[in-house]
Amino acid sequence: MALKRYRKQSVVKSQSKRLTSRRSRLGLDIERESKPKQEEKIKKTIEIGGSLTVKDFAAKADIPITEVIGTLMNSGMLATVNDMIDIETAQIIGDELGIIVEEKSDDEESATEKVDNEISEKELSPRPPVVTVMGHVDHGKTTLLDKIRETHVVESESGGITQHISAYQIELKRAKNKNLEGKTITFIDTPGHAAFSSLRKHGAAITDIVVLIVAANDGVKPQTIEVIEQAKKHHVPIIIAINKVDLPGADVMKAKQQLGEYDLTPEEWGGKTIMVEISAVTGAGIDDLLEMILLQAELMDLRADVSAGAVGIVIEAHMHKGAGALALVLIENGTLNRGDIVQIGNTYGRVRILEDFAGVAIESAPPSCPVRIAGLKSMPDFGERLVVFDSEKEAKSAAELVRKKATTTHFSTAKKIAQEDGEENQEITEFPLVVKADVSGSLEALKKMILNINAPGLNTKIVADGVGAISESDISIAKATGAKVVGFRVNVLGLAKKIAETDHIDMVTKSVIYEIEDELRKIISDILPPVITEEKQGEGKVLAIFRDDKKGVVIGAKLEEGKAENGNEIKILQDGNEKWRGKIVSLRREKNEVSNIDAGTEFGIGLDPGANVANGDGVEIFITRSEKRVV
Repeated sequence: MALKRYRKQSVVKSQSKRLTSRRSRLGLDIERESKPKQEEKIKKTIEIGGSLTVKDFAAKADIPITEVIGTLMNSGMLATVNDMIDIETAQIIGDELGIIVEEKSDDEESATEKVDNEISEKELSPRPPVVTVMGHVDHGKTTLLDKIRETHVVESESGGITQHISAYQIELKRAKNKNLEGKTITFIDTPGHAAFSSLRKHGAAITDIVVLIVAANDGVKPQTIEVIEQAKKHHVPIIIAINKVDLPGADVMKAKQQLGEYDLTPEEWGGKTIMVEISAVTGAGIDDLLEMILLQAELMDLRADVSAGAVGIVIEAHMHKGAGALALVLIENGTLNRGDIVQIGNTYGRVRILEDFAGVAIESAPPSCPVRIAGLKSMPDFGERLVVFDSEKEAKSAAELVRKKATTTHFSTAKKIAQEDGEENQEITEFPLVVKADVSGSLEALKKMILNINAPGLNTKIVADGVGAISESDISIAKATGAKVVGFRVNVLGLAKKIAETDHIDMVTKSVIYEIEDELRKIISDILPPVITEEKQGEGKVLAIFRDDKKGVVIGAKLEEGKAENGNEIKILQDGNEKWRGKIVSLRREKNEVSNIDAGTEFGIGLDPGANVANGDGVEIFITRSEKRVV
């Protein structure tokens, strides 16, 4: 049965190569060439886009499914109607069946990828900039965003579905430049640095401007550098907000000099980087910062087509008790209307609920607007694209195509990992985890952070993950796999907590992502084997063998440099290569037992029975130190 399952799973790309080589071995290609050329029938031509099931192939080819499966079996492949075959395998099987199989071009393959971006200039309208505030931990990002929300978010009644807000819009109420008053900015608040990784999936440039916050009393730090590198990599303009200028230890000049080392030179020094001095606590300079963001956006001339069908990207997703699958989506282009039929990754549905960032029901959402939607068949993944379709049938078809692609990729990747695991036979420390977070955006950032904690000999595996409270099933998985449970901004259900305590399942639950990182690093440092180092104490040469029997070995040696103490460890070297090691049982000088020997002294060494030593061998005295690993 195991062989049968393996053969079923192997109906992927590698089989086309096997089929080709099998043909060559059987001489089929030569046989065809040697046959007299006969009048060929006109072959049927079908087009397929990437991988598809055996059943779908039979339907497209208009051939009985039994005939397709029979052809696969004759070629050495045991397959069922639901097994996936790739384009190369389909072409080879098609050749056997007298069918020409052609691959669709990329623009035909996926309806999700057919979004038309070729819009004429007259159809484009200005849109608000999308801004992400990032920086080193404790430099004031959260305080700054809270102050901006407090002073500039339009007050409205909270309604509909309440949740953790990670995207919102502000309206500039007052400005030195009166032309900027009333203009809108969209802020994305994501944990960690997710805005530059998963949110750029499929080439979606979700962030227009990065506001890098740097504390005037702390300067440039590791996460500051990481943000700079990522922003440059993705060609996103940076505006520097130098925070905490009101503190006694603030040194704005030093902060600017440090930033200059990374090619971020302030405009007043002849550079091109906008730098604004602020205090997130008092609010000083924040209006100036918002004006600079809008002026930068004007230079970028950000535009979109409001008349087109909406295209967006998922920032968060979670299951809601009353509304079902709920997604927070940033509209990138076009307008999303309540009642629109949408496809997001491998799910689809009709937009039954459409709310703005404050939870107020709206009828439509223009570009750069963050909205919450409900009505999807299942929860979409973080970073997936939203596309509007004319009919539910089209949306379902597009979602199904994404699902099939993901399934094929998943199996191929799993096989590759399994092969690599089999090749490496080294001892490693397993660190399995069950990971839960409040929303999908947080979950993605948390998983990325966890997998970035690397150490030699450590194998971190996320055995299960999900959105929502830590439940009994999470504890059961942790118990079965020996995993620890990590929770970010989530509660532990009562029964789950009791089971975890009874079964001694370790849990790490925090509301700050970097606190989770610190805690995990401490745990990893404790479970990893210590670092063993050898510290050389002295060296010498064997002069004589006085005793070598079952009771022990006694040698005479001269210590040429360093020192030797009773209980030290010793290596016996032949031509510089170690041939034996052990512990010094005793030290003697002129028949007297001593505790230590200094350089230049001839002495006797007592060793354990079986020591491999000969006249003329080298001697190295050393001690072993064990140090705790710090990750």
